[in-house]
Amino acid sequence: MTEKSAGAWNQRLQDAFTGKKVLVLGGMGFVGSSLAIRLVGLGADVLIADAMIDSYGGNVFNIAPITDKVRVNYCDIRDPSAINYLVRGQDYVFHSAAQVCHLMSLRDPYPDIDINIKGTAVIMEALRQFNPRAVVVKLGSRGQYGPVSRLPAREDDRPEPKGIYEISLLAAEHLLSSYKRAHGISCVLLRLTNIYGPRAQMRHDRFGVANWFVRLALEGKPIPVFGDGLIKRDFLYIDDCVEAILRVAGTSDADGQVLNIGRDDPSNFLELAQTIVRNVDQASWEHRPFSVERRIQEPGDFYSDITKITGLTGWRPTTSMETGIKATIEYYRQHKGHYWHDEP
Repeated sequence: MTEKSAGAWNQRLQDAFTGKKVLVLGGMGFVGSSLAIRLVGLGADVLIADAMIDSYGGNVFNIAPITDKVRVNYCDIRDPSAINYLVRGQDYVFHSAAQVCHLMSLRDPYPDIDINIKGTAVIMEALRQFNPRAVVVKLGSRGQYGPVSRLPAREDDRPEPKGIYEISLLAAEHLLSSYKRAHGISCVLLRLTNIYGPRAQMRHDRFGVANWFVRLALEGKPIPVFGDGLIKRDFLYIDDCVEAILRVAGTSDADGQVLNIGRDDPSNFLELAQTIVRNVDQASWEHRPFSVERRIQEPGDFYSDITKITGLTGWRPTTSMETGIKATIEYYRQHKGHYWHDEP
């Protein structure tokens, strides 16, 4: 992307969001808070809602740069009375509230069904009744594809998700499509790849592998590279992800579309570990065998076809792994105490 086109898109986003009312569901989390910060910078009137469920990633510090510029409502998307109130008058609704741990879903599938499916139904029903003109942007996962028969994965590939978590996100996507067909509610359906960067949760390794590797390195613990480490992934830096989300939200031709947000130039886990080790003194990595749970859930090589979103918006990732990892490491060096505490 040229400097000229980037500047043109920044002006286009200013025009799309300045003065607009925006609701960010799951706005204390990694992607939600990053969206909220960028939206404030674009002049939007931002309302954040988050249930702050323990271990899911909600963190008050995530919105420290904009605390005095946003409103926050602590509520659950499964609560109709709260959501019915919050959606009124909103121009945009970014839906990033979800149970996002595929390993947890192996032990207990009910939160996935309750939060990801029922919660999404509550949101869409509230919009149908009280604000059908809003534009809804649903953040999903590349896990919705499951194992793929060809790479890069395209939006029109038949999804074969392996676990309840991924199935629940696919069901939520179909819910939004149903409300668009039946009630004309504008929606964009996004399938995000492996996002990393500042503001991700760092308390456990159940989601966010790149960030977890950064924590291990900063603690002087070896980074585990499972198998040979050559499984392909399209790791995407958070700033690139946010740019893509905002572009599709502000593009009328994206209405009703399923879109990948990822990279078509994949790397692998070994490259990720080596990049982190290069940038943290005394860091190291080591090969390890897969655990039973991880092997069950591991879909194999994956990277996204982004032809569709590029055609609609001109978006492509601009942050290299080296640059993104360096920025992530620096953020957590400065703010580690807000994300995890050293073991006694």
